[in-house]
Amino acid sequence: MTTQHPDITPTATPRYVDMHILQTLPFSNVNRDDLGSPKTVTYGGVTRTRVSSQAWKRPTRLAVETRIGHQARRTRRLPLQVAQNLIDRGWPEDLAELAGVQVVISTDSKLDLENNATTASLLFLPNDAAGSLADIADKHRDKLEKALGTKAAAKPQLPKDAIHEILRSRNGSIALFGRMMAEIPGAGVDGAVQVAHSFTTHSTSVQADFFTAVDDVDQWASDAGSAHMNTAEYSSGVFYRYAVLDTGDLIRNVTDQTVARELAEAFLTEFIQSLPSAKKNSTAPNSVPDLVHVAVRSDRPVSLAAAFEQPVQAGRTGWAEPSRRALAAYTAKINTLMGDSGRIYSAHAGVDDTPFEALGDRVESYPVLVAGALEAVFPSNGSTAS
Repeated sequence: MTTQHPDITPTATPRYVDMHILQTLPFSNVNRDDLGSPKTVTYGGVTRTRVSSQAWKRPTRLAVETRIGHQARRTRRLPLQVAQNLIDRGWPEDLAELAGVQVVISTDSKLDLENNATTASLLFLPNDAAGSLADIADKHRDKLEKALGTKAAAKPQLPKDAIHEILRSRNGSIALFGRMMAEIPGAGVDGAVQVAHSFTTHSTSVQADFFTAVDDVDQWASDAGSAHMNTAEYSSGVFYRYAVLDTGDLIRNVTDQTVARELAEAFLTEFIQSLPSAKKNSTAPNSVPDLVHVAVRSDRPVSLAAAFEQPVQAGRTGWAEPSRRALAAYTAKINTLMGDSGRIYSAHAGVDDTPFEALGDRVESYPVLVAGALEAVFPSNGSTAS
């Protein structure tokens, strides 16, 4: 189902997929600060609980990778990976370690090494990159053996262009989430995904939980009691989550329309379903969103975070229901201000039986919602995003 807007011009090209999510988290702490407390932000003059974009993006990325079968690794241990790969092939340990170091030295770039073991910068590479680099070392084993233990070991011994080709390689995960690698020309990838920090639609306060642990081994009567005592901090509330998928950037990153659609479906689906895992064993905060609103636009992304600059007040129904009403009311005002020409698709799904007109068509489920957005961006007639 697609909401049509009469003043959309035929030349309007769908590009940006805005995802707006309201999700209620119970007593939990899914993203901690350096002291172990829930992260916060002051917005609208009050303190809110916050979940950083990185904390929600990582479980989304891992779920996307599982779904599409394209794993990527963010690591500083590439030299160690290459060395271990070669050791597994039967190489002597010292020669394998030299090969791992040479993978970096031979780039002849600003990609620095620390302690001859790790790169100074985090690298984000396809999961098979270490094996491919080990293959290069394998082809030049004689040269490495001659350099081992000599001054030549500190100079490049492997072909730079072949290594650069591996370091520039990308897969679906990298095409979606991007990669910063200024040290290798052409290795950087502008991500197609933007994820905002999530925050509660209302003011919150940290809640302390005093807990104890009992020693299961029998205790003397005089030693009865707790073997461990501590206090942990938690929060709860209704979170506004927002992400943008720039399908124009995605298509430029992968070029293939079919692959781009598969990646878009994976991201939209997994962003709805993902949840940071901190403290999951002690709080099990496994909720699902109360409301998801998706808009496909041709002009620019539009966040609706300002709907909650004035904190929602809880009534007898709590915070969730008035938060959904606040989002719909603000969206109606923004739609009026901006007009309809930039909106190609607008729909929502959620727990409410009554639709919110400003949020477009009400569909029955999140999979149907995602399917509608995909059809708007990648229509069956084969037209493409810019």
